[in-house]
Amino acid sequence: MNMNMLEKLKMLKKQPPQKAPPEPPLFWTEISESVSRRFNFDKDGQLSMKIVDDSRPVIHRMIDSFLNTFFPSGYPYSVSEGYLRYTQFRALQHCSSAALSVLSTQSLLFAAGLRPTPAQATAVSWILKDGMQHVGKLICSNLGARMDSEPKSWRILADVLYDLGTGLEVLSPLCPHLFLEIAGLGNFAKGMAVVAARATRLPIYSSFAKEGNLSDLFAKGEAISTLFNVVGLGAGIQLASTICSSMQGKLVVGPLLSIIHIYSVVEEIRAAPVNTLNPQRTAMIVADFLKTGKISSPADLRYREDLLFTGRLIEDAGNVKVGRALRKVVKPSKLHELKQIFPEEKFLLNRGNNWVDMVLTHDATAEDALRGWLVAAYASDMERPKGGILIVFLTEQEAGLHGTASVQGGRNQL
Repeated sequence: MNMNMLEKLKMLKKQPPQKAPPEPPLFWTEISESVSRRFNFDKDGQLSMKIVDDSRPVIHRMIDSFLNTFFPSGYPYSVSEGYLRYTQFRALQHCSSAALSVLSTQSLLFAAGLRPTPAQATAVSWILKDGMQHVGKLICSNLGARMDSEPKSWRILADVLYDLGTGLEVLSPLCPHLFLEIAGLGNFAKGMAVVAARATRLPIYSSFAKEGNLSDLFAKGEAISTLFNVVGLGAGIQLASTICSSMQGKLVVGPLLSIIHIYSVVEEIRAAPVNTLNPQRTAMIVADFLKTGKISSPADLRYREDLLFTGRLIEDAGNVKVGRALRKVVKPSKLHELKQIFPEEKFLLNRGNNWVDMVLTHDATAEDALRGWLVAAYASDMERPKGGILIVFLTEQEAGLHGTASVQGGRNQL
């Protein structure tokens, strides 16, 4: 019996292992609005789609092709609220900016005493851009940390600087003897504008990404920018050869294009629901929480933000001011006393005549800042203690907001 078992085992070893039959490919067909699409998974597990039949009118297919080319996959469900309005004004912004740049280039060439040929335009462009424009870029790059807190305001400032530089270029023929000075100053402003615009682009795009599709959003956004830059260049060339062939025409059309450009930027930026907390957005959230007990979403706050005076104080949120130097906030003799009042916290609060200063320790998180802001807000109606020291107690409501806002990377995200 043992021999039979050994023989059976040897026979099993000699037999080659049988391969499992290949699994049939998984695919399915979806029919929606006269379009038949076939979906299947490839060998790498990636989902692919192929249009099998499309009986829609040509205009509908063109619109669908446009959306697939210039809008993120899954639009409108893959982006946050306000993306369409943002894109509409972004297109208008780039179109007007490109048209204005044609007029400024034409004016520069006339001011330099050159005929507007492509070779001469390239030479002038290189001379100016490699000089003052790069100086402007270097100076503006040192302000990058401030742009993280206020990307919207810096984005608007970037376009104001760009229009200022372009305006100087348009006016350069009026002072041909100061051509280099005016053109250099204009390109200096445009250099600062380029850095500010690029630095704030990613936070704006990030506010629209809902499904980890930031790269897709960025790529499609740049595609729209390129398309309408080309449209704007065409419009600018047409204007330069007709209405704006004289300086009088440029003085009329130039400001109009600039107004359209700035208005488009403001509306475009206001539509973006930025989901990180800066002092102004934090104050609005705290004020809304105290009034209604609810947390306002980024979409709720976007049209209420003051993009011009970003450091404004909000009385309902405690008139809190963050970021002042410690030596300006409290006297050294009072510092120890303040530490004793808040022994376990990573913030100090001191009430002044018009506002409450909040100072954070170097290892404080966004949660600590939010907690300190709530303390100041709850105490805003209390009697001001002697010596400017604020003594308050956290309430149970503070835990509600504390638990609702999540912190990622040291910054609050809603």
